[in-house]
Amino acid sequence: MNILGLSCFYHDSAAALVRDGVIVAAAQEERFTRRRHDERFPVSAVRFCLERSGISMEQVDLVVFYDKPLLKFERLLHSYLSAAPYGLRSFAAAIPAWMKDKLWMKELIRESLDYRGEILFTEHHESHAASAFYPSPFKEAAVLTMDGVGEWATASVGRGDGHRLDLLSELKFPHSLGLLYSAFTHYCGFRVNSGEYKLMGLAPLGEPRYESVIRDTLLDLKEDGSFRLDLSYFDFVAGLTMTNAKFDALFAGPARAPEAPLERRHKDLAASVQAVCEEVMLRMARRARAKTGSSNLCLAGGVALNCVGNGRIVREGVFDNVWIQPAAGDAGGALGAALFAWHAVLGKPRDPGPRDGQQGSLLGPDYSDEAIEAALKAKGAAYRRLEPAALHKEVAGLLAQGKVVGWFQGRMEYGPRALGARSILADARDAEMRSTLNLKIKGRESFRPFAPAVLAEKAAEWFDLGVASPYMMLTAPARNRSALPATTHVDGSARVQTVAREDNAPFYDLLAAFETETGCPALANTSFNVRGEPIVCRPEEAWACFRRTGMDSLAIGSFLLFKDDQPPLTGDEQWTTFAPD
Repeated sequence: MNILGLSCFYHDSAAALVRDGVIVAAAQEERFTRRRHDERFPVSAVRFCLERSGISMEQVDLVVFYDKPLLKFERLLHSYLSAAPYGLRSFAAAIPAWMKDKLWMKELIRESLDYRGEILFTEHHESHAASAFYPSPFKEAAVLTMDGVGEWATASVGRGDGHRLDLLSELKFPHSLGLLYSAFTHYCGFRVNSGEYKLMGLAPLGEPRYESVIRDTLLDLKEDGSFRLDLSYFDFVAGLTMTNAKFDALFAGPARAPEAPLERRHKDLAASVQAVCEEVMLRMARRARAKTGSSNLCLAGGVALNCVGNGRIVREGVFDNVWIQPAAGDAGGALGAALFAWHAVLGKPRDPGPRDGQQGSLLGPDYSDEAIEAALKAKGAAYRRLEPAALHKEVAGLLAQGKVVGWFQGRMEYGPRALGARSILADARDAEMRSTLNLKIKGRESFRPFAPAVLAEKAAEWFDLGVASPYMMLTAPARNRSALPATTHVDGSARVQTVAREDNAPFYDLLAAFETETGCPALANTSFNVRGEPIVCRPEEAWACFRRTGMDSLAIGSFLLFKDDQPPLTGDEQWTTFAPD
């Protein structure tokens, strides 16, 4: 049975195809349209999923949408009416999109996909919970979801057992950990729904001087992790911004303008809200343990992308085992919706194995050497073709010499993290490499850290981790803060990716070759893109990013390219400015 899951219209539209309970394909729309965080109906992602599965829409048995638009619209109307007449401008801006598309999702699906079969709608946090539990390696587990808001829920605690998944309690809008964090994201001058990871990266540079102000003034936090926000400081319920003048007065100034200099105050605010976020996450996790009695935890929702908070839950030992959906945000809702329909709605059995069902989250497109070579020839590229072992050895040698290499191998990642399929790689031992990558290649803020990718069996020697972290969703202290300066943040932490050969053989073999070359089993790994653009998907995009930035080499399929060997850039290929992030 073929089940197609969809998410769209809020953040990171995506599609996922599940066949008889097995994930066949999943991808975000942005990777194909090249429009970052593309929220439009995921026509291109659906097309890819069908092509990868070898089927047509006529062979899709069920389409499942990841939330219930009517319930979400009810919440929208309730929020605006409760604040009327304030918020009229925001209401007027939101209603046209609802009246055109969002309320008529069933008709839109049928029209966009030429589909006449059955359509189901899951609740938003059911989709998040399903995306976390069903691919996990656990037979039973507590499930914790946290985000901005779904229909009404902003967080939920559930329990999965076999094919069953039951949500047991929830926190409701407008009281939301995700929206609280986004309010500070906005106030510190970053873009809501895409800049939260910048705020998390900024936090270690400050001191949590405002932690008590946030906890005592902005929210009433209970022991079980539930809380109520003092809405008089916020404007997100019915306004056009996240915060208001009262919020400005509390923190002694207006919101930082985008691209304005970062002051000490912004760093301290980031540290403070991060500390509060971690405490709320920890209390919610303890509540989930007490309510379900399980020693296993599954996490999803946008807040689960806060790898520092996730690491805190692991280090505190609240659960024995933790598994986090790598596409934890709305994109993962497409996968969760499809899996929820198969297991929870249709009652199909589930038999988890020792490894998770996410397949390394390498669920997107791949390209044959023939297709890659055709793309390179069309660009007039100069390249050499190598056998895998020779490619890994030569690339490892280049990295050991301080070169920066674009790495394009196998199926593209599903989710926001580059996991060694569409990555830019460098030597994590080089103290200057962080600046090189941030300023000369990525075009982003200098304070932002990079992730170390490390051979799974060697991770414990380099990081105080204790568990596997295959999807770069946990931070952990580095055992030697000076050993990997390019990937160790100022607080001595690192966002670790542990690489097992069964998840990604080419990347594992490269790391092993680098260890043979240098004695170090870790590399600095960042996504293959520049600021403001999605991660590259096709060979043509990898070529363009390689040519327009300071990368020295490109390893794409079986081919190795050197920057100095390439023809001059044409006028329409010249790099000018980085796109807004």
